[in-house]
Amino acid sequence: MKSKSLLILLTIGNLLTIEAQEKKQTMNPFFQPYDTPFNVPPFDKIKNEHFKPAILEGIKKHEAEINLIANNPEAPTFDNTIVAMENAGELLSEVNRVFGNYNSANTNDELQAIAKETAPVLSAHGDNIALNEKLFQRVKTLWNKKESLNLNLEQAKLLENRYKYFVRSGANLLETDKDKLRKINAELSLTSLKYGQNILAETNKYELVISDKKDLAGLPNQLIEAAAADAKAKGKEGKWVFTLANSSVMPFLQYSSNRKLRQEIWNAYQTRANHDDDLDNKANAIKLANLRGEKARLLGYKSHSDYVLEESMAKNAENVNKLLNDLWKPALEIAQTEAEDIQKMMEKDGIKDKVQPYDWRYYTEKIRKERFDLDEQELKPYFSLDNVTKGVFQVTEKLYGLKFKQLDNLPVYHKEVTAWEVTEANGTHVGILYMDFFPRASKRGGAWMTSYRNQKTENGVRQAPVISIVCNFTKPTADAPALFTFDEVTTYFHEFGHALHGLLSNVTYKSLAGTSVPRDFVELPSQIMENWAAEPEVLKMYAKHYKTGATIPEELIQKLQKSGTFDQGFATVEYLAASLLDMDYHSQTAAISLDANTFEKNSMKKIGLIDAIIPRYRTTYFQHIFSGGYSSGYYSYIWSGVLDTDAFEAFKTTTLFNPEKAKLFRENVLERGGTEDPMVLYKRFRGAEPSVEPLLRKRGLDKKTLPAKKVKG
Repeated sequence: MKSKSLLILLTIGNLLTIEAQEKKQTMNPFFQPYDTPFNVPPFDKIKNEHFKPAILEGIKKHEAEINLIANNPEAPTFDNTIVAMENAGELLSEVNRVFGNYNSANTNDELQAIAKETAPVLSAHGDNIALNEKLFQRVKTLWNKKESLNLNLEQAKLLENRYKYFVRSGANLLETDKDKLRKINAELSLTSLKYGQNILAETNKYELVISDKKDLAGLPNQLIEAAAADAKAKGKEGKWVFTLANSSVMPFLQYSSNRKLRQEIWNAYQTRANHDDDLDNKANAIKLANLRGEKARLLGYKSHSDYVLEESMAKNAENVNKLLNDLWKPALEIAQTEAEDIQKMMEKDGIKDKVQPYDWRYYTEKIRKERFDLDEQELKPYFSLDNVTKGVFQVTEKLYGLKFKQLDNLPVYHKEVTAWEVTEANGTHVGILYMDFFPRASKRGGAWMTSYRNQKTENGVRQAPVISIVCNFTKPTADAPALFTFDEVTTYFHEFGHALHGLLSNVTYKSLAGTSVPRDFVELPSQIMENWAAEPEVLKMYAKHYKTGATIPEELIQKLQKSGTFDQGFATVEYLAASLLDMDYHSQTAAISLDANTFEKNSMKKIGLIDAIIPRYRTTYFQHIFSGGYSSGYYSYIWSGVLDTDAFEAFKTTTLFNPEKAKLFRENVLERGGTEDPMVLYKRFRGAEPSVEPLLRKRGLDKKTLPAKKVKG
């Protein structure tokens, strides 16, 4: 009798557990169709507790879908294998996009813990698919008879990508090597995550607290007001707090006349995650570089760079290093001249020390004012967030006919985020754009574009994308709106170019949509947009004084134009140094045995980097390459720089808003995503391969001897 009663109780308990689980699933927004305008994520309903169950359920469903494809008794066809794989894993993809974006733009301790817990599970799931022998054989069968399948260009590209994915993920390895690969991938996943979390924690940890007003000498009022607001928010009213957010540290270095304080904040900035504590990234960086090298050699490549660059426009490390080294010598010569100018001005101030990195921005600003009579503070009142936004919209409308309407009825993931509907001139819906502009402790540094949904075409109907741009611009103050530096203006235009690449995508398959292109091609749409920001015709459209509404004076425009190549030696050298450091880390054919600081020092000594300049990103906070997907790819900004300056010549030499050129660029670059070889797409727009000459002119490097060349892909 007792056992029967116990059985009844257990049964009731199980039923109650199942009921509770079903109820919990019902309350999880990821398990329901999104009941939102334009089917955007229901940010107002998503809670931290929803992510892990949704990720695990997404993995479970994806596994079931993959097993059905792999075990299909019918002969493989493009539809029942390649298209079926393309459409599998919808829930997991949806959750991961939201979770990944939250973890970058609005994270917290709980989310970071979930990321750490689920990273190895997701890595194992990816390996289970990539190393599924039955699945690979179906794909391989189709690949081997691709000529007889009568595929169109996009279908052929999808098949090629899928086949290469398997091969490059280890499908041809022996079982013992597959086990090694799984372990490497799991370690890579966790170490990369830890690396990024350390940088965020280090950045948030540091504060330069100023109590004495005289230590604010030289700083612009807006920066002082922002520092006072930060101090108040941190419970330090009556003081001023400066942080390692770019919108705080960089203007401090540019304007503070207190050399000792510049040195203090600079040292904090350039030693992030390099303090031999639990947030130190030296060992993480070496581990990541070595694991990547080990993985590449396991897959049959000499180095990680060889593995990565095989699928790029550059094709190999030799082509990358040739471009970087061709530019290095003339850029370094100009930077050395710039350093001499700074040295002379320091001597006038009675400073006999050698030029230090924390001197560069301060004295460059003084030299700019002396040489061009240009004070960047004169420009900022004309670059309010609202006016720059209008300018970006106007340029986009004149080029592509797009319209933008702010929507207040869409859920957002943070109160500072704005949501916009993007339409064609005739009102046809193009997509949704989120914009998130200001720094906060929950957001990593930098600026980036991402997506919550890629564009695709289903049953002949275009499914619109949901795109987001995330930045860390100067905040508004109590007395003024957000007023941007010109560098922030160009960053806005840059990220908006990425957004257009995602928004205007018009392909069939989501894995080929928008920015799903080689790393050294993805920066073309973003960097070409920067060119319009500085054009006098465009400046007059959007650069209006935030108080008076007056258009930026012609005199200021001329000063900005004349100073266009000023300090380009420094800008190019710090960028190239970081690119060459990236290539050094990832071109190794054996494990690195040196510690990270020594490795970096040797790398920079080899190229002759001067002491007054450091790489744009040092090893311990080089997020692009160690946790941002740009390993062996940081060079892509300069590679795309050749493309974007050459592409902009098509407009500059005709009319700035040439409708024919804009149509060609939209149809052959922005809409086509990764459906064809990038150089084929570029030549279809431009009519020829790009020349390096426009880039040299833009950076003021054309005055130095350089071999004439074209970039080939």
